[in-house]
Amino acid sequence: MLLYFLELWTLQWEFVSRADTVLLCSLTAALYYLWGRKSQRPLLVCGETFRDFLQERCPVVNETFRPTLWCWGGRLQTVVCFLIKSKPHVDYRNELIKTNDGGQISLDWADNDVSPAYPDASTRPIVLILPGLTGNSRQSYVRHAVCQAAAHGYRCVVFNNRGFGGEELLTPITFCAANTSDLERVVQHVKNLYPQAPILGVGVSLGGMLLLNYLGRKGGESGLIAGLTVSVPWDALKSAESMEEPLNCFLFNRHLTRGLCEAVVRHGRILKKVVDIDHVLKARTIREFDERFTAPLFRYESCTEYYRHASPDKKLPSTDVPVLCLNAADDPFSPQHAFPTSIAKDLSNVALLVTSHGGHIAFLEGLFPRGAGYMERVFSQFARAVLDNPQEVRKACHLSQI
Repeated sequence: MLLYFLELWTLQWEFVSRADTVLLCSLTAALYYLWGRKSQRPLLVCGETFRDFLQERCPVVNETFRPTLWCWGGRLQTVVCFLIKSKPHVDYRNELIKTNDGGQISLDWADNDVSPAYPDASTRPIVLILPGLTGNSRQSYVRHAVCQAAAHGYRCVVFNNRGFGGEELLTPITFCAANTSDLERVVQHVKNLYPQAPILGVGVSLGGMLLLNYLGRKGGESGLIAGLTVSVPWDALKSAESMEEPLNCFLFNRHLTRGLCEAVVRHGRILKKVVDIDHVLKARTIREFDERFTAPLFRYESCTEYYRHASPDKKLPSTDVPVLCLNAADDPFSPQHAFPTSIAKDLSNVALLVTSHGGHIAFLEGLFPRGAGYMERVFSQFARAVLDNPQEVRKACHLSQI
């Protein structure tokens, strides 16, 4: 009798094991099928000769982007990236520079003085990095960019927006995406220090808005040889609407608003001279914060007027340097229907690189996406392409030679 029950138990176990195996194989096959469908070559919108240059010098634009198998959606990519992305160590040298209104800006330098590729400090190429909203030189994506640039022998300088670089706020002025005066001051300062060094501007999220607005306003007098943006919100009004969707508001909007409010509290002694601090701190969304703080501080009649002035999409035709803009179609901060593809396709110096997935400042790939990934490869290859071949890229973009 005992043998009978043992045989019956064995048969049942084999049946369950086979069923589990079949289920596991089916799920694996389904995952790989879906992953294959999610894996697509990015859309590259640009002029023909600029496209040829990028495909030769920046081959990552031809790659199929394969998002992390277990991390597809834009929201999940964004959250996971924030939680697990590594933060490589970077040694910064801090510098505080004065502004015309009596304020100060905090710059964090990674000089790369041991650069074997560019031992002459006066001509060593410079990467100027503009972080996103509430960001600074300590962000993961900034550190990765600095490490990538250092590996190529470049110098880096991170432009921390007023009030977010650890410095004291000396005047009741912070920053907004439409005001480029601080960025102009930084570029002039860097050019005065290293007049022979080419400078690449890299803007992330709000930093990308600021960079594009600056390039559009300055035209051929920007002082930069090229620009790269990552996850830039093209239309601030449409981005605000996307961020106010219930799930996006819960996951991102409230968190960023708290960070902005904390900065107001941190610098409340000086800011209370120009705004009602208690009223500002009641803001629960970025739009409410901008309506109560940013817009009046920079003398806009409303948040809507500020957003229209800050949106960089219409500024692209005024730029006069090669520009590459990386966005993901599922970015919760920057909806795809706001991407200026119709504008970019008629410009010889602007390229939009759009992946189907990647979220906001994420673009995670690989099973354990803690280190450098697709976003870092785009930065690394484009930086080398333009800094090592400045005349070639301007010719490809039908721009006058330097």
